[in-house]
Amino acid sequence: MTETTFLDANELVINMGPQHPATHGVLRVKLKLSGERVLGSECVIGYLHRGVEKIAENRTYAQFAPYTDRMDYVAGVTNGMGYCEAVEKLLGVELPPRAQWTRMTLAELQRIASHLLWLGTHALDLGAITPLFYTFREREEILSIFENYCGARLTTHAFRIGGLQYDLYDEFENDIRKFCDDFLLKIDEYEQLLTTNRIWMGRTQGVGILSAEDAIALGVTGPVLRGSGVRWDLRKAQPYEAYDKVEFDVPIGEHGDTYDRYLVRIREMRQSVRIIRQCLERLEPGPIFGKVGKVIKPPAGTEVYHSIEGPKGELGYYVVSDGTVNPYRVRIRPPSFVNLQALDKMIRGHLVADVVAIIGTIDIVLGEVDR
Repeated sequence: MTETTFLDANELVINMGPQHPATHGVLRVKLKLSGERVLGSECVIGYLHRGVEKIAENRTYAQFAPYTDRMDYVAGVTNGMGYCEAVEKLLGVELPPRAQWTRMTLAELQRIASHLLWLGTHALDLGAITPLFYTFREREEILSIFENYCGARLTTHAFRIGGLQYDLYDEFENDIRKFCDDFLLKIDEYEQLLTTNRIWMGRTQGVGILSAEDAIALGVTGPVLRGSGVRWDLRKAQPYEAYDKVEFDVPIGEHGDTYDRYLVRIREMRQSVRIIRQCLERLEPGPIFGKVGKVIKPPAGTEVYHSIEGPKGELGYYVVSDGTVNPYRVRIRPPSFVNLQALDKMIRGHLVADVVAIIGTIDIVLGEVDR
């Protein structure tokens, strides 16, 4: 931000947050305005800081796993999967096929649940209340599946280092197939409400444009990057689990605006259903745990960085071992934290009302911004 010119009555600095509900958490945004027009901004974070990385150094590898769910607390399954995979990579452990297909199924369900929460709250930010009730209706179905599988709905701790703690319950596959069949019809309902709605289009088209060049330079990932027309998805570019064995498309936008990012997430939910169905077809009986000792002690001096395509973008874990039962260092690359730095670029020149729409379209969760 440039220095404020106090003598010019049309130029002022205001605070949006940290109590503002449209900031999706305890985020403070300092806006420099000329009238209603945004000249610049500065994000102030840290209100939810819990020292997650330092906690990791004082816990065993297995004890730290539940803490990952508390970062992006609306995508606990994918958080836990990324961490477990990083430690498994450090140990050189190979998962049995049943564990891989189960993980992918639950991870894609979590992607849908995360996008549903985003869509409902984003629409609410812009004044549309009906989509919130529609999206939460389907999200509840997914959370019920999580609860039946592992006993938790939100902070699930669904996976363990080396595979799965629990095998599938009796109606697992039937419940998911029924959900997938119904859900595709529900996506059509969301689109009928929003995609051609003139108010929605007016609030999102041409708003918060982020070019492909700027998106790459700022390091953004996930739907925000793909909305700018960059076809980058770690499930395709650097496949993990068994993503190289399933077929799916990577949706991208054309204009890099808020409307394109909305369409990308809608299409991603359809692709997640496609992936889930393929996983269920390959789900055969077998072991659910790899060869991992009861005490996890990776060799001293080994280190690994492993990243997955979370619902919000690239979620990476850097883990260093010193040969003890506790990791020497854990560094987390959360997508919300990195994507948030694009906010200033996206809101300059827009009105204050558009700031709400643009913050929503980034889909940040302050639990992983602050950690």
